[in-house]
Amino acid sequence: MPEAVGEWLGVEGRLEILVALLIALGGWVLARVCAGLVTRALSGRASAQQEMISRRVVQYGIFIVALISAMRHAGLDTSVLLGAAGIVTVALGFASQTSASNLISGFFLMGEKPFVVGDTIIVGATTGEVINVGLMSAQLRTFDNLLVRIPNETLLKSELTNLTHFPIRRLDMQLRIDFETSLDALRAILLRVAEDNPICMTSPEPLFLITGMGESVMNVQFSVWSARVNFVDLRNSMFIGVKEALDAAGIQLPVPRQHLTIHAEPQTRGGLSEE
Repeated sequence: MPEAVGEWLGVEGRLEILVALLIALGGWVLARVCAGLVTRALSGRASAQQEMISRRVVQYGIFIVALISAMRHAGLDTSVLLGAAGIVTVALGFASQTSASNLISGFFLMGEKPFVVGDTIIVGATTGEVINVGLMSAQLRTFDNLLVRIPNETLLKSELTNLTHFPIRRLDMQLRIDFETSLDALRAILLRVAEDNPICMTSPEPLFLITGMGESVMNVQFSVWSARVNFVDLRNSMFIGVKEALDAAGIQLPVPRQHLTIHAEPQTRGGLSEE
């Protein structure tokens, strides 16, 4: 055994190790170059997450092949290594069923494409911008600049709302109006506010809808549309405009009121009440 080791570490063995290292290094460089070519080829043709996943698959796949080739060139018996890797893979498969489920869910999400990198989504109680989509999970950046990692299985099973999928959005304003208020006058005021707001779209047209009647109020919904990128500005400007227009017209929005009645119990003395 020492003689074999010495022979392997001789001049010829050192050259083989050097060549093996060069093969591994060249494989890593080739993997990076091919990954860049894949990114350029898919640019503008696929979504950001498809580019990301394809780049990673090509890069790591080429490097693994180069690494195995380098090990064989160095004289290492890779059949034993591959057999051990197979056994470890089976063991890890049983031990990481959740990871396998996330991996499979990632491929389903990649095919279905309910969202892409840059979209703003709502998953459960989390709302944020998608900044990374991986094989196992997606990463979101919330509006208060927090990083949230959501497993792909959760994304696939949960109800998911994409706030930025369509180019326009609708703002629904809920109003409570007294019965004495003229609905025609209210409708004219709201339409005038929407017409004067440059962010509101004329098509689709604003919507005035009576949604119900309460004990002392009527419930009204007024809806307007805007481009998705202007939705926050629309929300602020419309609420301010409606408030100012209603105040100018002398229309007050009712507030919930509670009536408290106190009954005084008569005082009694000796079984007889005093009046």
